[in-house]
Amino acid sequence: MSAHEHSTSGRNANGLFIALIITGVTMIAEVAGGLISNSLALLGDAGHMFTDIFSLGLSLFAIKMAQRPSTNTKTFGYHRMEVMAALTNGMLLIVISIAIFYEAYRRFVSPPEIKGAVMLIIAVIGLLANIAGVLLLKGSHTDSINIRSAFLHIVGDTLSSVGVIVGGILIVLKQWYFVDPLISILIGGIILRSAIGLVFESGGILMEYVPRDIKLDDVTNTMLAVKGVISVHDLHVWTITSGFHSMSSHVMIDDCKISESSDIIRELEHVLNEKYRINHTTIQLECENCESNMVCSIMTRKGNHKI
Repeated sequence: MSAHEHSTSGRNANGLFIALIITGVTMIAEVAGGLISNSLALLGDAGHMFTDIFSLGLSLFAIKMAQRPSTNTKTFGYHRMEVMAALTNGMLLIVISIAIFYEAYRRFVSPPEIKGAVMLIIAVIGLLANIAGVLLLKGSHTDSINIRSAFLHIVGDTLSSVGVIVGGILIVLKQWYFVDPLISILIGGIILRSAIGLVFESGGILMEYVPRDIKLDDVTNTMLAVKGVISVHDLHVWTITSGFHSMSSHVMIDDCKISESSDIIRELEHVLNEKYRINHTTIQLECENCESNMVCSIMTRKGNHKI
């Protein structure tokens, strides 16, 4: 792993740790406030914050594991730990949103009296804490799907706090107690939408689907445009972890010297890395007119990942 990657991981870990502390303190305040005010929206937000603590802790653990070097039995290292953490976080968010829906339904049937003033004060505190968490992870959430899963937790909490504040204002001014479960449903819907997307994306990486921003036909055409390449087949492109794409393929080339075939390999490496951010390639060269139909397998590595 490069010095830049170590630096980025360190910043991500520091931001996650500070966000975890802020979230933990705020969750305690929201649980107390939710019990005192009898607000489901506030308790739902606190419940979501509890999953944030788990999520942030899991993300921190995954970052530390991903920094461990590869071994003879784990040749790609522990990069997939971050993807597994993201999948776990996404599934946890789905469970939380379903629980919120269920409790909101119960409160629609029998709406309880709610202390709107307490609900409002605690929600404002929660909003400020969530904004701090968003600012801490802003920018770094694009570095990996793991950080993005933690970031989505906190963004969901921020939206939840806004909803709870609106509900608190309406309850204080209008005594509209039905607003509490209604806002809870909206919060659950926002959480569910983000969670489903996260589960599908992380699941796709674990199933080794082609990355969403890459089309195999485009990759094939790009490779065919390289001088000396006749055809491309058995092409596979997948993601090891966020920003780490791999590719393997068979490439038919003209009959040429070994030095010329090396030039073809280097050009293929360059265009694939430039256009598609594919930084680890395994290319098997084939020559239709070579003596005995010789096949030459060449593996190339781009970037600083230890394989």
